[in-house]
Amino acid sequence: MSNAPRSPFASRRSLSMILLAAGLSLLVGLTCWHRLGVANEKGGRGPEFVGSQTCAGCHAPQFQAWQGSQHAKSMQHARPGTVLGDFADATFTYAGIESRFYRRDGRFFVRTDGADGQLAEFEVRYTFGVEPLQQYLVEFADGRLQALSIAWDTRPASAGGQRWFHLYPDEQVGHRDELHWTRPSQNWNYMCADCHSTDLRKGYDAATDTFATRWAEINVGCEACHGPASKHLSWAREGGGDPGKGLTLLLDERRGSGWRRAIEQVTAHRATPLQGRKEQDVCAQCHSRRSQIAEGYHAGKPFLDHYRPALLQPGLYHLDGQQREEVFVSASFEQSRMHAAGVTCSDCHEPHGQKLRAEGNALCGQCHLPSHFDSPRHHFHPAGSPGAQCVSCHMPESTYMVIDPRRDHSLRIPRPDLSARLGTPNACNACHTEQSAEWAAQAIREHHPQPLEGYQRFADAWAADERNLPGASTALAKLLDDPAQPPLVRASAASRLHGHSERVAWPALRKALDDPSPLVRQAALGAFESLPASQRGEWLAPLLSDPVLGVRSEAARLLADVPLPESRQADYARALGEYEAALQLDADRADGRTALARLRSRQGRAAEAETQLQAALRLDPLYQPAYLELAELQRSAGGESQAEAVLRHGLAQRPQAALLHYALGLALVRQRRSGEALERFEQARQLAPEDPRFAYALALALRPSSPERALAVVEQVLREHPHESDLLWLAGVYSLEQGRPAAAAAYAERLLVVSPGSPKAMALLQKARSRSAGGDS
Repeated sequence: MSNAPRSPFASRRSLSMILLAAGLSLLVGLTCWHRLGVANEKGGRGPEFVGSQTCAGCHAPQFQAWQGSQHAKSMQHARPGTVLGDFADATFTYAGIESRFYRRDGRFFVRTDGADGQLAEFEVRYTFGVEPLQQYLVEFADGRLQALSIAWDTRPASAGGQRWFHLYPDEQVGHRDELHWTRPSQNWNYMCADCHSTDLRKGYDAATDTFATRWAEINVGCEACHGPASKHLSWAREGGGDPGKGLTLLLDERRGSGWRRAIEQVTAHRATPLQGRKEQDVCAQCHSRRSQIAEGYHAGKPFLDHYRPALLQPGLYHLDGQQREEVFVSASFEQSRMHAAGVTCSDCHEPHGQKLRAEGNALCGQCHLPSHFDSPRHHFHPAGSPGAQCVSCHMPESTYMVIDPRRDHSLRIPRPDLSARLGTPNACNACHTEQSAEWAAQAIREHHPQPLEGYQRFADAWAADERNLPGASTALAKLLDDPAQPPLVRASAASRLHGHSERVAWPALRKALDDPSPLVRQAALGAFESLPASQRGEWLAPLLSDPVLGVRSEAARLLADVPLPESRQADYARALGEYEAALQLDADRADGRTALARLRSRQGRAAEAETQLQAALRLDPLYQPAYLELAELQRSAGGESQAEAVLRHGLAQRPQAALLHYALGLALVRQRRSGEALERFEQARQLAPEDPRFAYALALALRPSSPERALAVVEQVLREHPHESDLLWLAGVYSLEQGRPAAAAAYAERLLVVSPGSPKAMALLQKARSRSAGGDS
């Protein structure tokens, strides 16, 4: 399910309808001015939301453009004018289930499989999105709105549209699958609502497990971007000298500053440097991959007081920062040279109608000299061809939700040479699919013998980290300490350093706690979680008074088990309260309850932790981490058999969960049931052969009964993960035990490359060389 508006959508209206709407808007606006003016004068309250219709009287062109946008249609009541799908008794079959879509008494219904797998009738209450697909929301008695996974393709039939389709066409998602439309992953109240409506309040009641979700406006209205407008209305009515016009934020970053190019220049530069990130934060509230830590964001409030943005992490992004999963543009753009130069979203996008400010290469030609860049000399493709389009090379598309292509906004130079070395995608081979990355790299060199590296230069550091290569921590620390890198890249480097214990990592991370960027400070914090309490108290306590909520609340989480001096108690209490409020905001989620359980465990409140984990599993019986946490809680209390029971219950729900098999294997080892444990490690290895942890456990379990096979398992995994230090050490030990000292020495030498100065590697190497010198082979 997407929580980001999609491509621009325009609708036409007759002039008479526009004039009528404008007249009504003005009347409503005048009435609201009086009502809100009196309320504010009497109550002295802060700004209030008044609705987009109120804006139409004074801002008719902008209002008209907005009405034709996808923002205006992001969510609507289901009625004949808004429902685009075929509800004329249409059918669609998926995973053996035939669903039927029909109308009755002017309402819209679907007969499909419910949470129990049985066919039932559900009423469609709302539409969700408009182009290139439209989803439909079903409301349940407890206030949950769930998004159907069968969506309507709104594209023209000539483009393959006007059909029902499933969002997971290559899978067979049944009612027991976590992706089923009735499951938490498809819940509108949490997953989607905050971005598709204005001033959304989730309204979850943990005591009754019900929602009373409300909004100021059902769709993405004017105030979603401009902030609550009641004081702006008062300013417009009364006049006055407020330079901010009564708005919570004046979006004026483009005002008075243009893009200028001297005669000898091929690229324009901003006339005045961009100060701050007003537009970026306003757009990022929805056009970013992020989690919410507090409700009530509006334009002018600190972004990091309300949201925690995802970093450039594995799974979401490729090694070079290109989009991989649905990441919603913002972080892609923040790593770009354009962002660093001061380009804002509205330099390219007209914000009210959501159309581009120019079509085709003319958009880029606003700043990049067309005679230089829009030429075969630059793009080496025939003029007017798809390959000659700027976006084809610099903003390649990825398709999400089956039919929704979205362009990468990192605006990068194509790097097929990185594809050849690191396996990243590149724009050249996206079109020239029959050719290799090496061919594409050579083609570029023929035009540019010394091709530019581009602005994003962290791919090798990311690759070293993900592949556990020697020197990875040094490369990451260098990125973190480089002020020329975008804060997002530096924060991502800090996050990746969490798993590195090398001495070079700690000075960089310690310095990052005082970084000017709150994103970097927040990202660095997690690295200190495993440090002794005294060190955490000394290093992290100052951040309890950080000006940014996201930073100080994370510091409070990490200090929950640390005795603090009296001088820090007030700051700690406030920051901890903010962290707990964020967890309460997610009390409808199994992951939110599990995070609260971790906090209670850290505070030594085991009974409360168990209560939260049990609640997590009631909310989502498929949530694997809750089983693992609950089993660990039982084990820590001496209840090994109870831990085993929890893990077996989890496997009954998720029999293909490799991590649960692995955890159960460890529990059985602790109970000296090695034969049963071996079976579980075998199962985990079979289900997730790419995870070296499972191979390590399997090799240990095999050692007593089948040492040769144990070594074979380790050596097989090392062919795929040649720098895993634990496996290198195990391979060396097993080789030595089986009379292969030369092989053991080789493994020890490889381990010393990965972990220089490792005492156990040096001891293994000495023993192996001693055996070799003694004549063993």
